[in-house]
Amino acid sequence: MATRIRTAFTELVGVEHPVVQTGMGWVAGPRLVSAAANAGALGILASATMTLEQLRAAVREVKSRTPEGTPFGVNLRADAGDAAERARLIVDEGVRVASFALAPSKELIARLRDAGVVVIPSIGARRHAEKVAAWGADAVIVQGGEGGGHTGDVATTVLLPQVVDAVDIPVIAAGGFGDGRGLVAALAYGAAGIAMGTRFLLTSDSTVPDAVKDEYLRATVKDVTVTTAVDGLPHRMLRTELVDSLERAGRTRALVRAVRHAAGFRKLSGLSWPQMVRDGLAMKHGKDLSWSQVLLAANTPMLLKASMVEGRTDLGVMASGQIAGVIDDLPSCAELVSRVMAEAHQAFEALEALHSLRTLPPPG
Repeated sequence: MATRIRTAFTELVGVEHPVVQTGMGWVAGPRLVSAAANAGALGILASATMTLEQLRAAVREVKSRTPEGTPFGVNLRADAGDAAERARLIVDEGVRVASFALAPSKELIARLRDAGVVVIPSIGARRHAEKVAAWGADAVIVQGGEGGGHTGDVATTVLLPQVVDAVDIPVIAAGGFGDGRGLVAALAYGAAGIAMGTRFLLTSDSTVPDAVKDEYLRATVKDVTVTTAVDGLPHRMLRTELVDSLERAGRTRALVRAVRHAAGFRKLSGLSWPQMVRDGLAMKHGKDLSWSQVLLAANTPMLLKASMVEGRTDLGVMASGQIAGVIDDLPSCAELVSRVMAEAHQAFEALEALHSLRTLPPPG
């Protein structure tokens, strides 16, 4: 049985362990989320690539796979044109947590909290944490530069203590975590738990094709890179021949490809062209992007789908945290969470032994 560690986060959400499985697009579906939730962690569904009805079906599937009342979350795009409808859906379905990759508005936070939903935005800078905390967020996930996908350039070990000192809500640390030693380190910094993406992607419960998992397992730390070639923003992923070719491609070829991918994403997401334009305007305003960057953003979901769903490592990109370089197995979510908690317990015992040695009276 996994050792329990109670923190402000576990008390807030009602999970057994201070561990979060993040809402990774095309990866965090009902099977992975329910497995993480059944292991005592907080599983989070990724909804950006789902239509409203697909999201409703996914939520209900997670419920069917877990005991009644088991907490889990849904990751929402705060800048999406139908964000209000998706928020209403999770309220109607009784989802415990709403997480956000971009800061939700003060009004949306209030609406969700009034309905009893715990709001946990993900942030990458202290000022963003201060903003959402002032707006009423219940907790924040803080991702340092080691994290996969869109990322910043400040390491978790530098960013995390800044945020812990700046806000008085629970802080969950993300970026570079994969074992119990990392959990203890995060707790020592003042965090209330850790969030892991790549480590949960590389489990037997993940639906990512085996060929793609093999690419991750073969990767070294040096094989994980940051590129702006996919959508104009810093994006951490495995370095492959495709990434190299994207970086060599000219702007015109990139834009033509992005238009084609935008059309494909529209069909997958169920969004109309006007809705996609409105989403693009929101992205442009919120991130101060050029129009070419907004258009290039259409590359991300389709290139991720090619690898994470279709298994085409030659045609898709593989978002990855640096932690991939030290992962060499595919445990189940239950095995992973149990291992993390056992390792954390061992780390605590080692620290206690060290403390005992330091407090012994001098000999003689």
